[in-house]
Amino acid sequence: QVQLVESGGGSVQSGGSLSLSCTSSVFTFSSYCMGWFRQAPGKEREGVAIIDSDGSVRYADSVKGRFTISRGNAKNTLYLQMNRLKPQDTAMYYCAATEARCHRYYSSGYYFLEQPTAETFAYWGQGTQVTISS
Repeated sequence: QVQLVESGGGSVQSGGSLSLSCTSSVFTFSSYCMGWFRQAPGKEREGVAIIDSDGSVRYADSVKGRFTISRGNAKNTLYLQMNRLKPQDTAMYYCAATEARCHRYYSSGYYFLEQPTAETFAYWGQGTQVTISS
């Protein structure tokens, strides 16, 4: 049974920073595709950022340049550093994992990670609330 536990959420003012962590019980954590999703009230769950086992990453356009996803395989931990936060970043943030490589597509001689969808992830944490005030 895969367990994911998020921490680090909270409330900050617009322009501030927060750092989220997700600790996993998975023994082979390093081989999993990992991601962060968020869901605001009345909205669908959206992919924020994903990171593959080889370190490849992909971000949603709305967070590019502000958020950084990383993984510490030795600690079975996934991170999300969030800077220059905006009120529209307010949501419940979820850690997600799947026992496979992240989906990717081939174009012009290179592989790129696909924009993540919730359906492609098998395991989920309980979520941590992030609230940004203006």
